Amino acid sequence: MKILTRMRGFSFCLFLFTFTFLLLPFSFAQDYSKFLHSSQRHASVACSACHHRNDNSAQPIFPSHKDCTGCHLTQFTTPNVPLCSICHTSVNGNDPPRKAFPGSFKESFNMKFDHAQHMTGAARPKSGCVACHSSPLRRGVALSIPAGLSAHNQCYTCHTPNAQANGRDLASCKTCHDQKPYARTPTSAAAFGLSFSHAQHSPRQRLACADCHNYTAGPPQRRQVSSTRALEHFPSGNNTCANCHNGKRSFGGDLNFKDCRRCHAGQTFRLGT
Repeated sequence: MKILTRMRGFSFCLFLFTFTFLLLPFSFAQDYSKFLHSSQRHASVACSACHHRNDNSAQPIFPSHKDCTGCHLTQFTTPNVPLCSICHTSVNGNDPPRKAFPGSFKESFNMKFDHAQHMTGAARPKSGCVACHSSPLRRGVALSIPAGLSAHNQCYTCHTPNAQANGRDLASCKTCHDQKPYARTPTSAAAFGLSFSHAQHSPRQRLACADCHNYTAGPPQRRQVSSTRALEHFPSGNNTCANCHNGKRSFGGDLNFKDCRRCHAGQTFRLGT
């Protein structure tokens, strides 16, 4: 009986030895062939620790070797560890060629923007809304919405490399981005579905954006700026079409603004009875 007990104890010890020294390293092996912002260690590091802005270039740059070796010196100096392949196309030579910074990412980064905050005080661009929404789309129906890395060109006008406001950093990635899903505000929204043209309603009629749109602090981005559609037939406040389209005020000499089909030109539109 004692011999059997000893044999069982020996078998258990052998199992622990095998698991600890043979299986455990493979179970927790770190994949150094790719970089994830979402990893626990990377998420705890400030964006500015790796992404350094020296100018207003819209294209970010990869971190330097010093930024990597601060945490990854062991992997950096160990042969056959694919860490270098994250940034370099080749590891040969004293100055291996670097990869181009990607224009799109496999990880999701949202964009935090508050219209109300950017339309008051020192945060308001000199040219107002058109500082960002300047190019007409869909034959003037919609206005452009900055997107992608090129959107930095507008933002960096104020968010310069050392910009601060009341001691708060305005230059780092974290100021505007979190690692969360992002859905861009569509330029094909329902508010643009009628026979409407921003191009004809702005300079030509001497209308400012705030004559039709109100902005509210706090809601999700696509709901921060009001649409005129919900109240267009019932004048209330400053953001309804009927304030001007009332049969009295005319554009270009045409007084027939009470003709529904002037705006509702779609094939699916039907007059009620």
